[in-house]
Amino acid sequence: MKAISCLVALAFTTTLFAAEPIRLWPRGAPGEKGGLGPERDTSKPNDGLVAGKPVIRLGNVGDPTITVYAPSAEKNTGAAVVVCPGGGYTILAMDLEGTEICDWLNSIGVTGVLLKYRVPARPGQPRYLAPLQDAQRALSLTRERAAEWKTDPNRIGILGFSAGGHLSAAASCRFDERAYEANDDADHVSCRPDFTVLIYPAYLAVQKEDDRIAPELTVTSNTPPTFLVQTEDDPVRVENSLYYWQALKKAHVPAELHLFAKGGHGYGLRASDKTVTGWPKLAEEWLRAGGWLKSANP
Repeated sequence: MKAISCLVALAFTTTLFAAEPIRLWPRGAPGEKGGLGPERDTSKPNDGLVAGKPVIRLGNVGDPTITVYAPSAEKNTGAAVVVCPGGGYTILAMDLEGTEICDWLNSIGVTGVLLKYRVPARPGQPRYLAPLQDAQRALSLTRERAAEWKTDPNRIGILGFSAGGHLSAAASCRFDERAYEANDDADHVSCRPDFTVLIYPAYLAVQKEDDRIAPELTVTSNTPPTFLVQTEDDPVRVENSLYYWQALKKAHVPAELHLFAKGGHGYGLRASDKTVTGWPKLAEEWLRAGGWLKSANP
């Protein structure tokens, strides 16, 4: 698995420098029983391209990791972001919504912490539960190691796409109580993100129940400030962002929502003729306005 992790992290990008992947659970992830088969890229020859390029669709993840991508010292703002790729809680789009996102984060002086969370969904439990355990652990480890990674423990965010957007929202709503029993000192460090970025998030609203917010997303006034992007022609439904933004507004959580007419789903930050692919600049401006990109000497 380690070899696959390195290939996923490095083979599809030329500008990133990453440390070795860090196992989230050195003694094994909570409740894991094995039997998934080898971790592998599940892409098939007839799978669609995005902006003319293939996508890594990593499956059978049973040993979750984080991989830290640090910006150059002269660019480092001290901010860090845990990155959650999407994939319907079945696979992980590890380059499109992972390494390529860390590359962009590095370009604006942010440390990218790429989360390889467990997929597919485990039988007999909510599809988000094992990934939420992984996300909470990743946030705490990132905060605990802030000094080592030259980041500010008070400027640690989470960013997710599609199912990874739902995971990021869940981590932003469910930080008061761990989804697992504490393992070590890191699990006594806060797992609350300081800010949240959701790009074409899925599963936030329940269509069959008049688009009420999913019950696992308990938005309160302590939910982190949130930035959302979605398109009206997204087959995952723009209502996910609309109703979640409305819940944030009712709770008096600072939130910024950008809706675009066209763009579909699953574009990452690969350029196209659709204006939605300009979202990274909007997100950068939001991060800067929020004070998360200020220079730091942690």
